[in-house]
This record gives sequence, structure tokens and C-alpha cells, in this order.
Amino acid sequence: MTPKIFIDGKHGTTGLQIQSRLADRNDVELLYIDESDRKDISKRKELINDADLVFLCLPDEAAIESVSLIENNTTRVIDASTAHRVSADWVYGLPELSQNQHNIIQKAKRVSNPGCHSTGAILLLAPLVKSGLISADYPISITSVTGYTGGGRKMIEQYENSNREEQWELNAPRLYSTAAMHKHIPEIMRYTGLCTTPLLMPLVADYPQGVQIIVPLHLPYKREAILELLTEHYKSCINIDVLSSTPEFAASNVNADQDKVTLRVLGFDDKIILTAQFNNLGKGAAGAAVQNMNIMLGFNEYEGLILR
Repeated sequence: MTPKIFIDGKHGTTGLQIQSRLADRNDVELLYIDESDRKDISKRKELINDADLVFLCLPDEAAIESVSLIENNTTRVIDASTAHRVSADWVYGLPELSQNQHNIIQKAKRVSNPGCHSTGAILLLAPLVKSGLISADYPISITSVTGYTGGGRKMIEQYENSNREEQWELNAPRLYSTAAMHKHIPEIMRYTGLCTTPLLMPLVADYPQGVQIIVPLHLPYKREAILELLTEHYKSCINIDVLSSTPEFAASNVNADQDKVTLRVLGFDDKIILTAQFNNLGKGAAGAAVQNMNIMLGFNEYEGLILR
């Protein structure tokens, strides 16, 4: 039977992206809720329990509420919010995390979709910490430059407003989350194995899609070892390229139109700069969610993803 899929919160940025990726597929059946009913709990509950798999594209509290509406033992969930990313009874939806993660996701009933900043940081750092090339207490600093679509509908409207001449500050990258621990840090620590809280400096810039995670390291004589380790770890992942070539400029929107990730090992002398470039709405959100759905339902892992 064709699996039935319901997107709870399909009008948000991630929900719309997931819907567009699934709309033309004939191996799944999308369930729809009328616009007038999308805040009706009883209607949502009916669709959630009728679905084989539900995407939650909602704020944290609403995502928790949606999970509480499930009354059967068959509906599976992929949650794109931050509500369950470090919960012990949820599986983290990053199949490239380890050799076993793909199989764990495939069997899971509850999968938490990673955040965009954390995706890049974990892809870069988890293999290095696990191998011992970086100690778990290394003082990590992470800079993340992302397009404004990652901020959701309100931020998109702010940046794409035709009457924004007076909002001169939107013309330059803006540092945010300056006075509190960023919501992605707990998952970064959990899945990299870091025991010292990293410093995460996120910036939003005046372009729509694409994110670049930048991690500087001072590890003498280890650049080649890091390159070899990352290359080996991701050798079977057709959605991840590990490169040592040094571009004149490393743009944050380099993979904005697809679902692949480019990891680079850059730097000079004993200074190392690691970067991860990908689509914040692709591998950083909707693309990752569809990849997880494919794994959970037994499809080709990369079905429906844009990989060039």
C-alpha cells in the first residue's frame, strides 16, 4: 500500500518545502487539511492518526501537542522543531552521523530532524571527536552565516519587503542570539561528543538560501589527518563532498539550490579552517526531512533530493 503522509504545519517555510518535494511523487499519498480547519485540533488529530508518517513543521509547543494526539502504535513522526532533538526516546535524523545511524532511523517511530547550524557543526566535528583528533574539551568556536529564509515567514517578509529602504541594517550581515545560549548548542554537544560548551556565533545575511558553518582549529600537523578522516567517514555518502581545494572566496550560498553538502579543510601553516556549505532549507531542514522519510519507509535514501 502507498504510505499516507501528513504535513502538520505545511504553511510554514519547511512545510512548504517538504510539500513541493513530495507533490510529484507517486510512491506516497499526501493528506491535506482544509485551510479553514488547520487550527482545528479534532481535524488535525484525525489526519495525524490516519497517516503512516507525519511531518511536524511547527513551533516546539505545538509539535509536542501534535505528538500527544497520536492514539495508535503505527503513525511515525519526523519532527522539524527543536522540541525532541535531545530527547532520549527520539532518534536523531542525521544518517551520516555513524555507520549505524541509517539503520536506527529506518526502524524508528520518532525521528527529530536536525537544525541547520547543528547539521554543519556535527558533520565537521563528530568524526574528529570520536576519533580523538579533537579532544572532547577542546574550546570550539563556530561561526554560521545563513540566508534569511532560515528565520521563517516573519523574517522573509522583513527582508523581501519592497519598502525596506529605511531598514538599512538589513543590508549587512547581522549577528543574533547574542545574549543567550543558541537553541542548537545542546544537540551540537550531544551528537559531537563535546563536553565543553562551544561558542556559536550565528549571522543572518541579505540573501535567501544557503548556510556556511566555519570552525577554526589550532592543531599543528593535523590538517592532512583531518582531511583523510573526513574523506573516509563520508566516502559512501553521495550527498557529501569533502574537498581540500582552496577557493578564492568561499560563498555561503554555494549549494543553495540543492541538497548536497560541501565540507572543506582549509587554512595555512598550523591553522585549520573547517567549513560546511549547504542549503539551510535543504539538508538543513526539508531536504533532511525527506531523506529521513525515505529511509524510514524503505525508499532510496536520496529519492526526490536535488544532488548535482
